[in-house]
Amino acid sequence: MAKGQVEVSSLDDIRYDERGLVPAIVQEASDGTVLMLAYMNRESLSKTLETGRTWFYSRSRGELWPKGETSGHVQNVRRVLYDCDADTILVQVEQVGSACHTGERTCFYRELGGT
Repeated sequence: MAKGQVEVSSLDDIRYDERGLVPAIVQEASDGTVLMLAYMNRESLSKTLETGRTWFYSRSRGELWPKGETSGHVQNVRRVLYDCDADTILVQVEQVGSACHTGERTCFYRELGGT
């Protein structure tokens, strides 16, 4: 494969942790803003690829959840990439509304002080 070329792969290539999860960074496709970090298992990643909308695995509830199910703030998937170690997913989306449950556009709106 030529350097810089995107490799198309399958769910079998992803390295899930001992709980069957992989971290998923969600990024606004239009401007590169990091919107949130969530976790996916094989089923939620598969549903994301099948439906074109993000699905995650809730570690606290132990179940799948489609992003925006109650709020309407869905994420339309533009591209799904994975890193060189195959243990982190990057989901590039078109965010409808806010990504954060607080109403903020991104979950990363708080800054640590001090330099």
